[in-house]
Amino acid sequence: MIYPLVRDLAEDGFPVTVTCRVLKFSTQNYYRWLKSPITKRDWDNAHLTNAAFDAHQNDPAFGYRFISDELEVAGHVASERRVWRLCSEQQLWSSFTKKSKLYKKAGPAVHDDHVQREFTASRANELWLTDITEHRTNTGKLYLCAVKDVYSNRIVGYALDERMKASLAVRALRNAIMLRQPQGTVVHSDRGSQFRSKAYVRTLRNNGLVGSMGRVAAAGDNAAMESFFSLLQNNVLDTRRWQTREDLHLAIVTWIESKYHRRRRQRVLGRMTPIEYETLELALKAA
Repeated sequence: MIYPLVRDLAEDGFPVTVTCRVLKFSTQNYYRWLKSPITKRDWDNAHLTNAAFDAHQNDPAFGYRFISDELEVAGHVASERRVWRLCSEQQLWSSFTKKSKLYKKAGPAVHDDHVQREFTASRANELWLTDITEHRTNTGKLYLCAVKDVYSNRIVGYALDERMKASLAVRALRNAIMLRQPQGTVVHSDRGSQFRSKAYVRTLRNNGLVGSMGRVAAAGDNAAMESFFSLLQNNVLDTRRWQTREDLHLAIVTWIESKYHRRRRQRVLGRMTPIEYETLELALKAA
């Protein structure tokens, strides 16, 4: 607001009428503001801005839409457009960056494509997606293989290692199987050599799972896991320079289990967290 400038100039001897004429706004409006410098709207905006700062500080990856969701949950009443304006004024932008490029040797598919880019599910353990990403530390790279349930976006299995071997993908899949005990689940991946290995294919078959593979360099397949990996990049990797793989390993596990699963609300889940969404499903089935 420019009115405080008019007041300061008036105290220095500049006529209010001249200043208002130069700045091209009403003298009458200035005097109205002078009687009540802080309006209720200004007061409300200040509270909303403080709450938006808190939400953004809690998760730098939050853009205005996620901040708007957090404000609503906290009991604030504000339109999404208003939140966007306040975030724009304070430059509260999502610290979104693209996933680091990762080379994985691709070859012929060992499974049919049972998904056909329809990344939706009507129940838990109907469709899982899996992929691998890498993260740098001062002692070398750390690789993460994650398995995501499309129904709730929960990471149902993951594994970390200093080498990107087939055993990494197998351990992530086995962890998911131990947690969920699925039957007939479609597990979709790209054509990386880790997912085409005999050990991985055998693990699928022995546990009653159905392998699925997309086309080579299929952008849609990558995008299905991109949101999770991008959040991980911004909330863990980019927050500091990691000295050791052990430090980063602990940070990744802590973020997945304590923040992503239990605190990060997702619009596709009706503004619930993955854990809340699955808990609601169980409650509805038991009713």
